[in-house]
Amino acid sequence: MLAPGTLEGRTAVVTGGGTGMGLAIATEFARLGAKVVIASRKAEVLEQATAQIRAQVEGASVAYHVLDVRDPDAVERVADQVQERFGPATILVNNAAGNFVVPAAQLSPNGWRTVVDIVLNGTFYCTKAFGQRMMAADRKGSIINLIATYAWTGGPGTVHSAAAKAGVLAMTQTLAVEWAAFGIRVNAIAPGPIERTGGAERLFGVPEVAEAVRRDVPLGRLGTPEEIAWAASYLASDFSSYVNGACLTIDGGAWLNKGFLKYLESAG
Repeated sequence: MLAPGTLEGRTAVVTGGGTGMGLAIATEFARLGAKVVIASRKAEVLEQATAQIRAQVEGASVAYHVLDVRDPDAVERVADQVQERFGPATILVNNAAGNFVVPAAQLSPNGWRTVVDIVLNGTFYCTKAFGQRMMAADRKGSIINLIATYAWTGGPGTVHSAAAKAGVLAMTQTLAVEWAAFGIRVNAIAPGPIERTGGAERLFGVPEVAEAVRRDVPLGRLGTPEEIAWAASYLASDFSSYVNGACLTIDGGAWLNKGFLKYLESAG
């Protein structure tokens, strides 16, 4: 865990910052001294999240903007408003996402468009808007994209999300090269099964499902939003100043397991 003041003097924007991992990241950034702006589509969620951060972090500087990342004009407006109030953001976390489990053959065109628009297009719109302002202000920055391990393994029932997150991973690696000359680092985090987050909360609310997921994690447990927040804080800070174009996998070894623990159990 980094020391308070590590991100002092920096402005961080976290999309999807009202709940789950996004809220945990925003809270940790505030604890480390950053001015934090959270954004998502629901004002009431953002209001509650803002109050929660202020209650947990004494003297926290936190603001919120209602934002649909699928709207590039709205993204530009929010980027302008953040800059007018706090100066250029030097940390951006693209955490806004959308997903639902459905067999590919049953996925509607609208379902495909919605998820790809939020995850892939929204990430690009935000990255471009805030990245351009970092460049114009000649400010070094850190952009962190939240993806998933099925971006490279594939994931049955998540063809829309897997394809979109694979695109975000490619975007991360591409911009890490293009934007390094401007002092902007671009990295990704691929969380595994995490407790208390959005769709995962609904899925793991079934005890049998939660136990099956845990058995597939070599460490034998689900991760926590706070563990993702600690990783994001590292990537946002100067402690990771030579980390660029990386994807930090935080899943307890789950994607490497490939059912081996099941084999051991069945073999007795």
